[in-house]
Amino acid sequence: MHLGFNTNGLQNHRLDEALRLLADHGYRQVALTPDVVHLDPYRCSPREVDQVAGLLQRLRLGVTIETGARFVLDPAHKHEPTLMTPDPAGVARRLDFYDRCARLGADLGASVVSFWAGIDRHPDDGSPQRLRDGVAATVELVRARGLRPALEPEPGMAVATLDDFDALARELGSAAPELCFDVGHAMATQEGDPVALCRQRGADCAQIHLEDMRPGIHDHLEPGAGEMDFPGVLTSLAASGYSGPVCFELSRSSHRAPDVLALCAAVWQQHVPPPGGGG
Repeated sequence: MHLGFNTNGLQNHRLDEALRLLADHGYRQVALTPDVVHLDPYRCSPREVDQVAGLLQRLRLGVTIETGARFVLDPAHKHEPTLMTPDPAGVARRLDFYDRCARLGADLGASVVSFWAGIDRHPDDGSPQRLRDGVAATVELVRARGLRPALEPEPGMAVATLDDFDALARELGSAAPELCFDVGHAMATQEGDPVALCRQRGADCAQIHLEDMRPGIHDHLEPGAGEMDFPGVLTSLAASGYSGPVCFELSRSSHRAPDVLALCAAVWQQHVPPPGGGG
């Protein structure tokens, strides 16, 4: 497994300085969220992308692409439009954003693009078809860029739980995405014991997100502020055979990012043996 961190928790740092900070703290992976302050997919230049790609190589940081920027599509409405937006033009804007992120990922040498379905704000008889069509279209465009699409269940969204993900995957068959599992979300939705779920589902995941959380409350907390069993989760993930990135996601902690990076790295070092064994 590879220790990672999401740049949505580094919003007060320039991207090059954020990447160097990650490397200085022993991180080997970055979950890059293209956003208005970090490689805005509507405004960044090919030269900027090339510079970041070169820096990632020099720092030996693997990269995955996250697509959870809050206001990059609409400055007045968080996370809108989505795949669940009834207006086809809104869905098209979301798909264009996902394609831009996938293209950016390909240029940076990324392996995975993670995405979510969105909140179904206007549920009707067409909602199930909108979900299937939107996810299948996202999978197709991400695969066309040579990356692995991974759908993340998000509390309150059309795909909120692992059961929702499994039902959709069965319906889509070969058009189904892989799973991006945010361990804290399982605690927020109270769908099962996070430690047991990591043991059961880890090997099937394209990416893992991690943070502290309290049962029934969707609030990404720094380690120690909630009830997450970090030793159990990390041990179970390793036992499951999962070997990909485990990226801490602390989007509300940018104002104290250096301290949080050190804290998360310490949790990791305490419970994940270094490659080749040892403690």
